[in-house]
Amino acid sequence: MASPHHIPTIELNDGSVMPVIGYGTGTAWYKTSDSGINRELVDAAKNAVNLGYRHLDGAEVYGTEEELGRAIQESGLPRDKLFVTTKVITNIADIPSAIDSSLKKLGLDYVDLYLIHAPFFAKTDSELQAAWAEMEQVKASGKARSIGVSNFVQSHLETILKTAQVVPSVNQIEYHPYLQHGKLLEFHEREGIKTVTYSGLSPVNRARGGPLDPLLADLAKKYAVDESEILIRWTLDRGCIPVTTSSKELRLASYLRSLTFKLTPREVEEISTLGEQKHFRAYWEDVYAADDRT
Repeated sequence: MASPHHIPTIELNDGSVMPVIGYGTGTAWYKTSDSGINRELVDAAKNAVNLGYRHLDGAEVYGTEEELGRAIQESGLPRDKLFVTTKVITNIADIPSAIDSSLKKLGLDYVDLYLIHAPFFAKTDSELQAAWAEMEQVKASGKARSIGVSNFVQSHLETILKTAQVVPSVNQIEYHPYLQHGKLLEFHEREGIKTVTYSGLSPVNRARGGPLDPLLADLAKKYAVDESEILIRWTLDRGCIPVTTSSKELRLASYLRSLTFKLTPREVEEISTLGEQKHFRAYWEDVYAADDRT
């Protein structure tokens, strides 16, 4: 077994540090019923840790917090060597009890990052602001070191910032060259909010046949990596923190090759420009208009 890869970290606005690549336990692992512990996920998450992943991303709605907790326990790593994220949406009406329930499933005293999974539960601005105030209580209690949001657009962020005592540390969004969110990342930058991303490989797995295909093939050849690693590298070079997943150890190992090279500024720009010629969204299409550029 190769020695684990060292993954660099990035500092959040509250002084916490987060590894720049995360391993996700959603999408493919999502459980629709409580079918007991999924050993395959426990082993895959342990493999990720063995390879060097230290940033583990879960959510109450995935139904996989127990698996993530089991993997953390079995990994044998000290708690402070791991960065664990979970998210609230199912029990959003009572965030203080939702975090207790998540911590129990994870077998942890605290998470490193706790996110509101999506803003769409809120019918009014004040509902969104009230939920954020409860997130701030969770942070004050020490049950979450950092707090943030997910799937928010600028207007949602502006709503909570009006009354917030704590600025969200991150906004986790679907992000790839075919979904660049207009000026949202610039807004994050101005407010000190880091962009965490998911579904970054969409151009090669869900949205093949787009304008990027030839360029990704050329760059993969140039850097002797897979097209997936080119996309992960592009995400990193755009200043974002990708969360990625796979059940295959070889694939997880190959994703880490994205840390061994950098695209030139011109290549980053070229991917961005070509990406803007196509629009593709894998998640939340029902909420955002088909042609949304946010």
